[in-house]
Parts: sequence; structure tokens; C-alpha cells
Amino acid sequence: MMYSRGGGSSKSDVVDRRRIINDALDKQLEKLSPSTSRAKDKDRGRIAVPSSSTGKSQLDHRDSRNSSLSKNKASEEEAETDSEESDVSGSDADDTSWISWFCKLRGNEFFCEVDDEYIQDDFNLCGLSSKVPCYDYALDLILDVESSHGDTFAEEHNELIESAAELLYGLIHVRYILTSKGMATMLEKYKNYEFGRCPRVYCCGQPCLPVGQSDIPRSSTVKIYCPKCEDIYYPRSKYQGNMDGAYFGTTFPHLFLMTYSHLKPQKAVQSYTPRVFGFKIHKP
Repeated sequence: MMYSRGGGSSKSDVVDRRRIINDALDKQLEKLSPSTSRAKDKDRGRIAVPSSSTGKSQLDHRDSRNSSLSKNKASEEEAETDSEESDVSGSDADDTSWISWFCKLRGNEFFCEVDDEYIQDDFNLCGLSSKVPCYDYALDLILDVESSHGDTFAEEHNELIESAAELLYGLIHVRYILTSKGMATMLEKYKNYEFGRCPRVYCCGQPCLPVGQSDIPRSSTVKIYCPKCEDIYYPRSKYQGNMDGAYFGTTFPHLFLMTYSHLKPQKAVQSYTPRVFGFKIHKP
């Protein structure tokens, strides 16, 4: 069972997620034209514009009638402008890539954005087709390309493709962060403390790195590794703690510190000593 993205998102995030996914799938499977929906939005905006004449204005003088008409004309132009702005903002949302959208979801902050060139290289995806259901559709969704298949699916199948895309991206991600370019991207996140700090007092807020306890998907959730005390902890955010640890693997933090050896801190030597009225507790 996949770790659900929607479980850590608000109701609006879930609505937006389903809207964007359905739009992406519609583009791939049904090949809808975006201009059609925009035209409908503009027509809807024009219908909402109030009429330029009312019963009361017919009883007014010519000046007041002209004033009313000019005001209504201005409001009509303003409404059309707002409609065009909404169309632009809608197109900006459509231009957002699936990878950028996915990495910005609440709870997915540990992920970095994998380059399209890396995903398009079949050598980097070797062996993943047998591990991911609906592989071709999931790959098309990740790369934001129109599917070459003309099939249409029910909502349940669309959700399966979405889950498959999450799994596929995670399995690609664990390979990408072991490359030089992937490590450089993770380095920036590490410097910005995006993976959290060690909760141990004597580590003095040491920044941590994500790590998995297993390389097999669905075995365990992601943990954070402290280079100073060399121990692992649960992420502070429960949403981040729902991610699969296999999407980061058991190798990444240690290879990262070998690559950037100057970032490896001195091992912590201080430890807490339990005392009772100032005396150390005897250990049998």
C-alpha cells in the first residue's frame, strides 16, 4: 500500500491535487484543447456583468443616464480584465510541471526535483518497469507528455496511475540523489536545514540528512540521520514521516558525507549522566 499524499494535505490541497492530476490525464488520454475551457471562462465572466440599463435610469435625466452607462461600461471592462487575468493565472498553473508540483506538496519537502534529461535516459530507469504498475502511463504523467495511447480510464484507474507515478518518481529519485548533480541539489537543501536538525541536546542543532532503513519500498518510512551522533530519528513533521524510506535509500547520507567530507562534524563526545541528588545512579 502506498503512503498517501492526500493524508497530509488540507482539503483544498486535495481538491487542487485531483484537479491538476485529472487535467494532466485529460491532456494525455483525451487530448482536450485548453482554448475551449478558456473561452467558456470568458463567456461566464461576460454573463456575470450587470446590464447597462435599469428601470430607474429610464426615469433619470440624460446626464444621469449617460453617467450610469459609463459606469456600467467601466465595470464591464473591469470584469473582462479580471476574466483575462484569471485565464492567465490558470495557464500559469497548467504550465507548472508535475515534478515541481509534486515536490512542493506538503510532506514532500525532502524530495529534490529530478532533471527531465535524467528521466528521459532509459539507462537510468533500467529495471523499474517491472516494479511499477501502469509504467508507461506513469512515466508520461511525470514528464508531462501526451500519452501515445488513446485509451480513457475510470476515476479508479486514474488514481492508480497517480499512485504509480509517485512510486516511479520515488524509485527514480533514490538513484538520482546518488549522482553528482543530485547530490549538489541535496547539498543546497542540507545547507538550508530543509531536512531538519538533530533533536539530541548535545548535538547542538546539527543539520540532518534523510535516510531509509531499507531499500525495499513499503518496508519503512523515512528517517533523518545525524552525522554528529550517528543515529537516526523520526522527522519532526508527521507529514514528512509518511514518506517511504526507500525513496532515499540506505546509502545516500553516508555517500553524501564521503563526497563532501568537509561537512562531516566531529563525533559527539558529551553524553547525559543520570543523577539523583547529585550522585550518579549506580548501574548493576
